[in-house]
Amino acid sequence: MNRIGRVLLVLALVAVVGMAFRVSWNALRDVARAIGADTTAAWLYPFVVDGLMALALVAALVLTGDARKFALRVLASYTLASLVLNYVHGLVPDLHAQSIGWSRLAEGDWTNWALVLLATSLPVGSIYFGSDLVAKVLHHRPPIDPTMPESAQIDANRSMAEQGEPVVEEPAPAEEVDSSPVAVVEPIEARPQLAVAAESTRPRRATGRVPVAARSTRVVRTDVELLAEARALTESWPVEKLTGEGIRKALHTSAAKARIVRETLRAERERDAAAVVS
Repeated sequence: MNRIGRVLLVLALVAVVGMAFRVSWNALRDVARAIGADTTAAWLYPFVVDGLMALALVAALVLTGDARKFALRVLASYTLASLVLNYVHGLVPDLHAQSIGWSRLAEGDWTNWALVLLATSLPVGSIYFGSDLVAKVLHHRPPIDPTMPESAQIDANRSMAEQGEPVVEEPAPAEEVDSSPVAVVEPIEARPQLAVAAESTRPRRATGRVPVAARSTRVVRTDVELLAEARALTESWPVEKLTGEGIRKALHTSAAKARIVRETLRAERERDAAAVVS
């Protein structure tokens, strides 16, 4: 929609809202008189209800997220309240008198009490909700998409009316065209690319000697030395004590080597026992 269409749409909305406000004016004014408002307060009372509805509508168009939901709830609440008061004005003929003072809004006590509470609470609610909506609008900042470039964000924040139609540049006259030779710029894609060495996945070998402080101080024992040490340590052990965990703790070796030593020692014990029996 172009700028003229937007302007006409806004003017039509203002006209409809103005006529609806005028139709609702008498009902809200008479209800205000019925609950005890003076002449000046009764004439200002329609601005309290219908005026806050217009403010909530504008705030709902500007705000986003939870703040927009709050503005829509305020708009719906005051629209319902205005509808109820206009309905009551149509049902009670006494409210139409020009010199009306305090009077009842309904026949039943509880119904009249509820309607009076509604009518008298709307001005207080307008002060609270109106101030809150204005504060939300003044502190509102449009969300920024971090994935968009800065130039795109600026264009997105502008309205279509501000951007306008694209301008097509006309070519310059023939006599003003510069006929001087233009240097041909080679495209970037056509330029030869420098060769980059492929990254090797093979582990690099350590160069130089390992410092003495970084070397392990643990003495590596051969299988023969480990078995001889195990025989000396477990010579007085019964067969039941020859377990892999006990040998591992005694020799301070790995679990795999401890199991090998255990099997060897048990085999030697069984061989010696068989030799004694025979």
